Amino acid sequence: MSGLPRSQHPDLLVGFETSDDAGVFRLREDLAIINTVDFFTPVVDDPYTYGQISATNSLSDVYAMGGVPKTAMNIVCFPQSGLDKEILRDILLGGGDKATEAGVVVVGGHSVADDEIKYGMAVTGIIDPRHIRRNVGAQVGDVLILTKPLGTGILTTALKKGHLTEEEYGAAVVSMSTLNAKAAAIMQQYTIHACTDVTGFSLMGHSYEMATGSDVTLAIQAAALPVLPGAQRLATEGYITGGCKRNRTYLADKVQARSTVAQDLNEVAFDPQTSGGLLIAVPAKEAVALARHLLEEGVLAAAIIGEAVTRQEMWVELR
Repeated sequence: MSGLPRSQHPDLLVGFETSDDAGVFRLREDLAIINTVDFFTPVVDDPYTYGQISATNSLSDVYAMGGVPKTAMNIVCFPQSGLDKEILRDILLGGGDKATEAGVVVVGGHSVADDEIKYGMAVTGIIDPRHIRRNVGAQVGDVLILTKPLGTGILTTALKKGHLTEEEYGAAVVSMSTLNAKAAAIMQQYTIHACTDVTGFSLMGHSYEMATGSDVTLAIQAAALPVLPGAQRLATEGYITGGCKRNRTYLADKVQARSTVAQDLNEVAFDPQTSGGLLIAVPAKEAVALARHLLEEGVLAAAIIGEAVTRQEMWVELR
């Protein structure tokens, strides 16, 4: 992939050089468009709920950039035979309802015959190019805030094997289907140096991208991590995803967890998230106020989980 040519244009403000959440293209001095796309296979059994979760996930990258999503196009892979077309209808209905909740207009889409179901959206948003939030720019002394609990990968793995309680399932669905819109709007009122949403690359992976792009080390406190009900217990019981193992392998020489970190929290930190929360780097003097503001407005979590420190041997350290 490194041999592919890079797009060059004076109005391309954010490309893929720093693994940012979305691309940003300037239309005029005070207006730019944000482009992003995401889709995945079902993580729950109910088609409507799956559609909602996938749409929420697709919209999240726009919020992470500080933008407002405006339009979306469905991306669908569905078998030509063997499954009731009502399943497809319910998936699209779930995604459409979530788009409506976000104030987003679904303008069309594209479908492909495939043996495996996949669904997501290509989303276009808008932003003032002078106020883009990127996943780079964290400064030494910044405090890290996470706006959703972790553990969705562990819980959905347990769900597939029939080892998830109704309470645990309900909490996971609420988290995965909650838009990051409110958290994004609130953070715009503070001095934000960097922001990203935590998805399949895990908290450790997305922290690594923020750290490398900012030339700092992120020190994360394991005991401060917000965790979904049941995730730690299920991690201890071995409900670990293949994505978690791939994250560990890729990040092995880039991040580290201290030996004192409990194994269940270690697994949670590397767990691939579906439609996770925002990871925000904010100056220490504003961190408590931002966290309190997020909680007062009903954001699922507003956990202060660590800080940016001077560059160390490893880019991220779980303590």
